[in-house]
Amino acid sequence: MPDAPANHEERVLVLQGGGALGAYQGGVFQALQEAQLEPDWVAGISIGAINSALIAGNPPERRVARLREFWETVSSALPGGVLSLDRIDGMFRAPINEASAVHALLFGVPGFFTPRVPPPQLQPEGTMAAISYYDTTPLKGTLQRLLDFDVLNGGRVRLSVGAVNVETGNFIYFDTAHDRVDVRHIMASGALPPGLPPVEIDGEYYWDGGLVSNTPLQYALEQRGERHRVVFQVDLFPARGQMPATILDVSQREKDIRYSSRTRFNTDMELERQLMIKAANRLLEKLPPELRADPDVQKLASLRRECKGIDVVHLIYRTKQYESQAKDYEFSRASMEEHWQAGYADMRDTLKDPRWTQRDPHSHTVRIFDLTRDKERITETRHGYIL
Repeated sequence: MPDAPANHEERVLVLQGGGALGAYQGGVFQALQEAQLEPDWVAGISIGAINSALIAGNPPERRVARLREFWETVSSALPGGVLSLDRIDGMFRAPINEASAVHALLFGVPGFFTPRVPPPQLQPEGTMAAISYYDTTPLKGTLQRLLDFDVLNGGRVRLSVGAVNVETGNFIYFDTAHDRVDVRHIMASGALPPGLPPVEIDGEYYWDGGLVSNTPLQYALEQRGERHRVVFQVDLFPARGQMPATILDVSQREKDIRYSSRTRFNTDMELERQLMIKAANRLLEKLPPELRADPDVQKLASLRRECKGIDVVHLIYRTKQYESQAKDYEFSRASMEEHWQAGYADMRDTLKDPRWTQRDPHSHTVRIFDLTRDKERITETRHGYIL
């Protein structure tokens, strides 16, 4: 099957929140760049917003290096030589991971956050220190060092990051398509309470977008597009999992469910919307000219044009047996490297899979490709929807 022209596809990279697990997304991006599949648009929540900004806020030749620099910075608290992957495995890995997570809770994460001293209970009421356990001033310095905000807002790669207004509860996307994004917007998207403080932007305060939606997939699907859209959705929390066996398992499973994506729901809704738009277009063509000015007909005509087709490539980080509910704040160098390599391998395997390489790049349907799940097969329905 012939390849699509270079400008036929709009590539969108959608990055979920997930703290320390976000190194997986760095590996995914490295594989995409090596395959010359750089995104036209990156959208992220929380750590996904930080990774997205590091991509959009640097020229192509620096993007992987900047991602690596960020992840090596935040995973530098414990000595990598002592806790390298070739030295720890089996029964020792779980307690070492737990010790690393406790270290982050007690001492913070380099280049990211530091603990409040004294703690918030002893801080003056109404201050940022009174409503958060950690200070994110280090993150501000890290982002200012690693990002070029002129490049970020220059339009070469569109950036969208989600946050929640603390007082209204409204969810908002800061989008370089219509906003000038600076370090505050990136930090706001990752300001998860009660650990991290809200971020003030133009007199309003914002928390982590994951409080409402941990994945910007729906936003990406809803935006108008003139080209076939390929969405690389990279999730860090699996929706599916086993029945918990212990109370600690309950904590991990609850977190996975709470922060996982509603991918199937979002794509089902997009498919239904496309079918309705097609039906409305067919109806409009059947109407006599005298009815074209009717207000109800004009309302139908105002619907956005049907899309040129959407492919969602879904990758999910698969939790290791020795990882616990602390996996999203366990910032050891060993885990970071492991997460990065997992993302790199999953993306490379997906791009080589014949179900992806042999797809019709000109399809006008909505399709999902989750090609790293061993037990799942993709089948095409009569509507062209890949399950």
